[in-house]
Amino acid sequence: MSVAGPRYPDVRDGAPLVVFDFDHTLYDGDSGTHLFRWMIGRNWWRVALALLVAPVFGPMVAFLPTRRRGIAGFVWVGSVAGLHGRRDLDAVIDQYVAGHVEAIRSRLLPVAVEVLHRHREAGDQVVVATGAPPELARAILAFVAHEDVPVVGTEVGPRLGGVGATRHCHNEMKLVMLREAGYTTPIEQAYTDSWADLPLALAARRPVVVNPKPGRVDDFRARLPEGTPILNWGCPGRGGEPVAGSSRPADG
Repeated sequence: MSVAGPRYPDVRDGAPLVVFDFDHTLYDGDSGTHLFRWMIGRNWWRVALALLVAPVFGPMVAFLPTRRRGIAGFVWVGSVAGLHGRRDLDAVIDQYVAGHVEAIRSRLLPVAVEVLHRHREAGDQVVVATGAPPELARAILAFVAHEDVPVVGTEVGPRLGGVGATRHCHNEMKLVMLREAGYTTPIEQAYTDSWADLPLALAARRPVVVNPKPGRVDDFRARLPEGTPILNWGCPGRGGEPVAGSSRPADG
């Protein structure tokens, strides 16, 4: 899925590598949760199945060590008996994005999109690295924000009659998957909200923390270089210093 957007200059020789996280960085919320909630809601029996497995998988989502396993359970509910691999999921993602343009647009953070735009105008090498399926971030940015940006994300494949993650673009693995995708130059800037992205932030010469959970602000300050910006780009309830133009209504 793509829609014509602004024409940018070619990435210049020796351009700095700039990496953006997606959820809570460019997008207000968890895009994967919104997608899979919609996928479950398409059929009454998926809703019933989700309610049936919720006592097992729901508590897992609440705790970081088991969160991915809990999310995987609901991803399976949303995909079983219909999706058999990445191409099937990509087609459903494109359908979801095309049918929810205004709702998704309201969640894209204007300050974040403008920062991304400025990097591309400067000819920087820009990539989005996300824990969501890559087509989800790619489709949202292309179809809603008209930004055709390379995306590295969680790989999916067949699992028990549905789909599931085969490699999660998360924590140290995010750096591994960026290198495997050909982004081997040193990272100049990395924008992220997530404590799980600490390896990415530490790898960047100039990390920028945006929209962190309030309880993680002091942790970021303790681990990242002194003077690292910790900003809020318009996520209500999140930490960071508000920047001009980032005010958003509490319901997003």
